[in-house]
Amino acid sequence: MDVPNVEQLGNEISVFVTQLTAWAAVAVPSFIGALIMMIVGWWFAGRVETGFRSLLGRQRHIDPTLSGVISSLARYTILILVIVAVLGQLGIQTTSIIAALGAAGLAIGLAMQGTLSNIAAGMMLLWLRPFRVGDYIDTGSVAGTVKDVGLFASELHSWDGIFLFVPNSELWNKRIINYSRLPTRLVDLKFGIAYEDDPQQGQKILLDLANNNPMVLKLPSEAMTFVDELGSDAVVLRLRCWSSNADYWTVRRALTEQGKAALESAGFTIPFPQRQLRYYGPPPAPAGGDDDKNAA
Repeated sequence: MDVPNVEQLGNEISVFVTQLTAWAAVAVPSFIGALIMMIVGWWFAGRVETGFRSLLGRQRHIDPTLSGVISSLARYTILILVIVAVLGQLGIQTTSIIAALGAAGLAIGLAMQGTLSNIAAGMMLLWLRPFRVGDYIDTGSVAGTVKDVGLFASELHSWDGIFLFVPNSELWNKRIINYSRLPTRLVDLKFGIAYEDDPQQGQKILLDLANNNPMVLKLPSEAMTFVDELGSDAVVLRLRCWSSNADYWTVRRALTEQGKAALESAGFTIPFPQRQLRYYGPPPAPAGGDDDKNAA
């Protein structure tokens, strides 16, 4: 009774091995081809992205802000085509997969709300262009020089050398202060002088100092000074002048240092906060009064 069973099992194993060999003869080359196609496609997509960045970076009529997004779109487009080709190489019907993905698109969209919002924010940033590559911006929560605007996130470098990778939605949903967009910037300084000093002479000293600085511009308006505040400790003089955006910090620091030195050289006093205390109450007891009597 056992011999027929052994023979039947051997026949079944032989049939299985034959079918497996036939399947492997077809599937293994397809799998290897799909794997090679995926590796080459992934490498090619990266090379295309790098090539687009290099090519667009040399074009003067193309905004550098667009290069990052265009390069990313080119890379992801190639990757999608490669994935479809790989699935076809494996014998999978791509038409049915596309239909299934379309049916599951709503669920995927709900699961990827954050990613989709970053893409939409990136598109709006590129459309309205509140900043460009090279601008220094501040949103209140993040500040730095824009180095790249991508499809999902943007790269910023802070003034103290810190790399910032910020999702586009965080830039789009915030108030953006762009310090680099306009060509000129107002330098606004305050100087305190004593109440005994002559404010008109102090204004003249500061105005001459600004007019003699070659980096101070005549437009949009010439330099001006005025008494801004009668403070508790000082008369506050205000100096306002314009400089180019690139020279702002140089002009501000130079006028601050030179203004203090010029006022002191002219005999002005740079006051500091002072308080005058008056005591109201009974006079203090004479030193050693009661103690000396008790001791005696």
